[in-house]
Amino acid sequence: MKEAIKITTPLDERKVIQLKAGDLVKITGYIYAARDAAHRRIFELIKKDQKLPIDLKGQIIFYAGPTPTKPGYSCGSVGPTTSYRMDSYTPSLLEKGLKGMIGKGFCSKEVIDSIKKNKAVYFAAVGGAAALIARSVKRSEVIAYKDLGAAAIYKFYVEDFPAIVCIDAKGKNLYESEPPKYMK
Repeated sequence: MKEAIKITTPLDERKVIQLKAGDLVKITGYIYAARDAAHRRIFELIKKDQKLPIDLKGQIIFYAGPTPTKPGYSCGSVGPTTSYRMDSYTPSLLEKGLKGMIGKGFCSKEVIDSIKKNKAVYFAAVGGAAALIARSVKRSEVIAYKDLGAAAIYKFYVEDFPAIVCIDAKGKNLYESEPPKYMK
């Protein structure tokens, strides 16, 4: 089994283009968690050329919303949500400097084209492992849209957050390349 590549945030273009589809990574640093309701609000601000609640440059957004935090923990269970729900917003966020997304499932052709154009990366996190993923979250705070509850924007400090490079900056896509290997 391949050893995981350790990466730290924020990401820059040099780091991103070194990552290849299929690489296992462990992410350390600050990442943001946001689902479609928060993405919609950010998208509306971009359309109006207004100030965003977070600086997207070099950042990673985890498509997730945590469950309530139990005493003694930094975060409740937090697993990836289905990525296509953010597809209509993602190209605009990538244009503003977003360098990575963490989710599960397919992305649209428009998102993949935007990933290539903006030299970004899409990571997959394992669905169904929310309690395990939460162990990587060392600090958590709501930083915007508190009214959305679990769908607010959270800022997480993570250590060794496990993910897989699913779509790299050149557009190589594990969702396209891998299934044919197992359908013979």
